[in-house]
Amino acid sequence: MTDFLLIVFCGIGLLAIGLWIPFVVAGAAIALIVAKKGVAGLAAVGLVTWSSSNSFTLTAIPLFILMAEILLQSGLASRLYSGLAQATSRLPGGLMQTNILGCALFSAISGSSVATAAAIATVAMPELQKRGYPLRMSYGSLAAGGTLGILIPPSIALIIYGTFTDSSIVRLFAAGLIPGLALTVLFSIFVGIVGGKQKPSDRPNGKLEAGKGAARALVDVLPVVGLILVVLCSLYLGIATPTEAAAVGSVLAFLLAAAVGDFSWARIRMAFHRSIRSSATILFIVVAAFLFSFAMAISGVTGALTAFIISLGLAKGVFLVCVAGIYLVLGLFIESIAMMVITVPLLAPAFSVYGIDPIWFGVFLVILIEIGQITPPFGLNLFVIQSVSKANYLDVVLGAVPYYAILIGFLFVLALFPDLALWLPGLM
Repeated sequence: MTDFLLIVFCGIGLLAIGLWIPFVVAGAAIALIVAKKGVAGLAAVGLVTWSSSNSFTLTAIPLFILMAEILLQSGLASRLYSGLAQATSRLPGGLMQTNILGCALFSAISGSSVATAAAIATVAMPELQKRGYPLRMSYGSLAAGGTLGILIPPSIALIIYGTFTDSSIVRLFAAGLIPGLALTVLFSIFVGIVGGKQKPSDRPNGKLEAGKGAARALVDVLPVVGLILVVLCSLYLGIATPTEAAAVGSVLAFLLAAAVGDFSWARIRMAFHRSIRSSATILFIVVAAFLFSFAMAISGVTGALTAFIISLGLAKGVFLVCVAGIYLVLGLFIESIAMMVITVPLLAPAFSVYGIDPIWFGVFLVILIEIGQITPPFGLNLFVIQSVSKANYLDVVLGAVPYYAILIGFLFVLALFPDLALWLPGLM
């Protein structure tokens, strides 16, 4: 108990002086390690830092980020949105359907909800505003669509979760695919119901002939869809590991940018610069998480917490409801990956106690994190959409509220029908 209080008060103190969450986690963990092991504990800090960052699996993260940045900087992401706008122009909801489908497809490239929301919103908002679409609904479709970025594979959140729990990344990707597509369909149905049919003048290219519109849409969408298929098929068919698939995807993205994109060395440099910044941020969080997990293990807090959970005698369903409640509360204050950093090392030992499949729980957890991305006051996707659109923050929040309810409802469906996540990995 003393060790737990030490890490809690140390964390609160570091938060109080304004440090970023990963520094708080790492600092509190190092303080506890030194308290337990003395100065010799610093050697353990060095070993944990090296072993956690020297990971072939984690190399996939910067490579997937680079693949997305190349497509974004070369203009291929904008062309993807334009092509989808042609394809969805006759659907109820018009361009808001394009927002959902665009986010779903870009999710299969970026692996990040924030990157997905920012990329699609940057392209979509000028068109949505110009054509007079309801702003709150537009903001909500972009904020919620962006959350798909951490569920539809390749997902950075699932890579990190798999690293923490020693789970197969490919099986986690397979588990996230059907729930991700199901949520895409649910979002699209909601947009179709409340968005209504758009007038012909609202369609992206006005009176463009149907044949030419279809051909143009195909040209805009096919390069990115082809890249997605190559990456995912190489994973699911066992041809490549996630890291190898990410490397192939990055090379193919570079070639596509050179062949059909707005290619320039300045844009490629920008893609590398942004990839390095994002990767460094994420991987530092991972290192902080491993230090935290090590500190919890040597102090006995992890074992004590597991024993405490067992002593409560909770049913599996009650346990999952409690876990969901914890994440929903944390989502009010803490960024998504930071939530995972703090909680997964503590919760993972309880999986075997309740017979919870860690692959299934990874999907369950990511959907909870998705909810946190659109939960005020600190939901990152809300801030991204506000920043891109120069909107009133309250309008963005109100636009996202219906999707919050859809995600909560889908969590219950996933708990009742776990095969939604486990059927595809079971075939592998």
